[in-house]
Amino acid sequence: MLTNETVFLFAIIAVGFILLAILLSFVPVMLWISALAAGVRVSIFTLIGMRLRRVTPHRVINPLIKAHKAGLNVTTNQLESHYLAGGNVDRVVNALIAAHRANIELSFERSAAIDLAGRDVLEAVQMSVNPKVIETPFIAGVAMNGIEVKAKARITVRANIDRLVGGAGEETIVARVGEGVVSTIGSSETHSKVLENPDLISQTVLAKGLDAGTAFEILSIDIADVDIGKNIGAELQTEQAEADKKIAQAKAEERRAMAVASEQEMRAKVEEMRARVVEAEAEVPLAMAEALKTGNIGVMDYMNFRNISADTDMRDSIGKMGKDKKEDGQ
Repeated sequence: MLTNETVFLFAIIAVGFILLAILLSFVPVMLWISALAAGVRVSIFTLIGMRLRRVTPHRVINPLIKAHKAGLNVTTNQLESHYLAGGNVDRVVNALIAAHRANIELSFERSAAIDLAGRDVLEAVQMSVNPKVIETPFIAGVAMNGIEVKAKARITVRANIDRLVGGAGEETIVARVGEGVVSTIGSSETHSKVLENPDLISQTVLAKGLDAGTAFEILSIDIADVDIGKNIGAELQTEQAEADKKIAQAKAEERRAMAVASEQEMRAKVEEMRARVVEAEAEVPLAMAEALKTGNIGVMDYMNFRNISADTDMRDSIGKMGKDKKEDGQ
């Protein structure tokens, strides 16, 4: 049978194992041993302090070991502060190692600032060593003779580490190159000159210093393809002629409507005058009767007036008959 001393001893051993397991889970002993084996002196209390500061120790110690092996002078406090600021410690250390191998001057503070700014600092270092080629879509411009010319450019850029923080990105480079291509094509007298010398576009655009204020340095601008588009000048002239035609038709219709309105107005005036003549003629018998009544004219005067009127009507009838016969003879 087990004695009380034996049971107590087993209990102490079990509690010891539990405490050791808790200690090993809280204190990364294996990570501490790895650091010592790599020649990086890190106090066990430093690792405990990282746990208390809610810092994952292997996210700091592993990059520290990597930097130490690469010969970089990076401290634990620098890596830990960058981790607490929300940065990617491993990527920053990789960028520092790549810059050190390529003899590019890059401090930890600048690398951390670039990473916290949201840019990939490792990619920037790699782009400084191996320039990147940006291909633009077809950019259309119109020469002075109205022919559209489409050009596609390849832009070789190298990252400018000093301007990565606050510098414009690739979209700005592409937009500026597109603006320069359009301006160069537009200043050409004919499209044939652009086709004969496509390098004129790249030389003109490259001389404008389009990389100012950007995070890149433009090494070269090469025209990859040139194509002929539409005859914009002819299309514009056709559209202008069609517009002028419609305007002329509208003005002619306006004049026709005004003429019709004027004609209708004149007809109305003629009818009005005829109505006045009829009205005046209707007053003649009344005036004659009044004159006979008052004795201003005699009966013989009235009869002479009637005879003259009848004779005039007869002459008018004879004249009309002669006119009709001439028209029939013709």
